Amino acid sequence: MKLRDNKNTITVLFVCVENSGRSQIAEGFFKKYALKEFKVQSAGTKPILQINPIAVQSMKEIGIDISTQKSKGLTDEMIRNSDHIVNMGCMDKSFCPTIFLPKVIEWNLEDPKGKAIEEVREIRNEIEKMVKELVSAITIITEK
Repeated sequence: MKLRDNKNTITVLFVCVENSGRSQIAEGFFKKYALKEFKVQSAGTKPILQINPIAVQSMKEIGIDISTQKSKGLTDEMIRNSDHIVNMGCMDKSFCPTIFLPKVIEWNLEDPKGKAIEEVREIRNEIEKMVKELVSAITIITEK
């Protein structure tokens, strides 16, 4: 596989408001499915202290532990250094600056915050499907 010449890795950034649910789940799946040459990070525009415990539980059910991941604030450096930015679904202009960036991948996923485990599982499964598609697309692009 040939990666870009100007850097050794392809970086994907998943962004949501609190960086406690959707983006953390996506980061967990990306780590599972992507090639080791890829780098993943997630961040939020208003990060909170704790990852959503229901999101953690839903991932543990399928053998992925995201309990040690931390909520991080979105920085200009993260945006600049990312090859692909995925907006998980925040559309509030005051909280989600990624909607003003070019080439942002929009997923428009429901926020698992405050949802029952059954609903979070559905969101998790949708994120898994989308992450697999993204990994496949990025792998094809980098092989060219």
